[in-house]
Amino acid sequence: MNDLDRRDFLAAAGAFAVVSLMPSTLPAAPVRRGAPLNIALIGAGRQGSAALVELAKIDAAKVVAVCDTDQSRADRAARRTQGVAVFTSLAEMFDKVKEINAVVIATPTHEHKAPAIASLAAGKHVYCETPLAHTREDVLAIHQAAQAAQGNKLVFASALEGRSNPIYKLSRGFYRSDAVRDLIAMRAQSDQKTTWRVPASDPAREAALNWRLDKALSIGLPGELGVHQFDVFHWFKNDYPVSVRGSGSIRFHKDGREIPDTVHCDLAFADGVRLSWDATLANSFQGTHEIFLGSNAAIKLAWTAGWMFKEADAPQQGWEVYANRQQFHKDEGITLIADATKLASQGKLKEGVGLPNPPLYYALADFVRSVTEGQPAVASAADGARATLVALAAHEAVASGKEIAIDPAELRSL
Repeated sequence: MNDLDRRDFLAAAGAFAVVSLMPSTLPAAPVRRGAPLNIALIGAGRQGSAALVELAKIDAAKVVAVCDTDQSRADRAARRTQGVAVFTSLAEMFDKVKEINAVVIATPTHEHKAPAIASLAAGKHVYCETPLAHTREDVLAIHQAAQAAQGNKLVFASALEGRSNPIYKLSRGFYRSDAVRDLIAMRAQSDQKTTWRVPASDPAREAALNWRLDKALSIGLPGELGVHQFDVFHWFKNDYPVSVRGSGSIRFHKDGREIPDTVHCDLAFADGVRLSWDATLANSFQGTHEIFLGSNAAIKLAWTAGWMFKEADAPQQGWEVYANRQQFHKDEGITLIADATKLASQGKLKEGVGLPNPPLYYALADFVRSVTEGQPAVASAADGARATLVALAAHEAVASGKEIAIDPAELRSL
């Protein structure tokens, strides 16, 4: 951490105790001023349905339409929200529902481009799931459309949930201070026991539902899972990898799929630090997490919780006496808790370990806040494009078995 970073950090925080204990780390929900932000959901599958649940918690937002090419899926999602209009055509939806202000795009990855560009052209703010697309060309096309739309004061938000996560924002403050100090290595994994295969009686429908298993459409585990974790490291380090090696195979789901169910990637950064990333659909041990190893401490993040493990020879900062602790075998972790001061005053500090809402909620809340308050997106189209291009390189490395070069200067130019 250079002197300027340290000065800015301390000026904003005052001391580590403020960063770890100030109640402002749990953001308030977007404030409704007058009419709510009218939102249309595009894509009513699993992720779209999850978005509906979280949007219902935000008073400043109102879902007014659902669009999905599958009528039954659109109808099923619409039943979650009263008074919502249902469409199978995007053009028809925009033509008939004039009050739409913004859209949430939750279609399959390879189908993001058309609705993203069409929505921006129609003057709508856009929240788009990541990865942004399944090809470099589509990623750049979406990014260019979003950049052009800024002239019309339209917000394009990439669904990189770590940047809105209160625990991750809190942890980034620690990372960019002497609490962690010299970065030694980075590790991450996304392990789950699931198939990704969706059964269907009709072959055409089955093929459409299982796009993530089709090598012509899918960018595999590095794309669908890695993109979110890669972005966390980009955001914390304010840097991008220069190359990636990868390997993968089908270890468990031998059902004719074309995409590996288990992969490993090694991403190299110009400063010599490496990120080791693993993902599998065959085992759920230790789930999904990211780890930063520093000379003073390690930070472990697990999306709804986070911990810091201080080295025995690390200097005391003074706030540790107030910290909640949790034992991990022979290691003791300091839990990173949002709203810690408030919880401590209520005698509920241990109950605060974890988030009260899923990470998706905070990302959608930030999108609504950006639109209603005229603020830039927390995760921009450029952020989404960079993370997706790194994920594309990682997927290529896994598929080819070769080291794939990444140009950080090109990523920064977006």
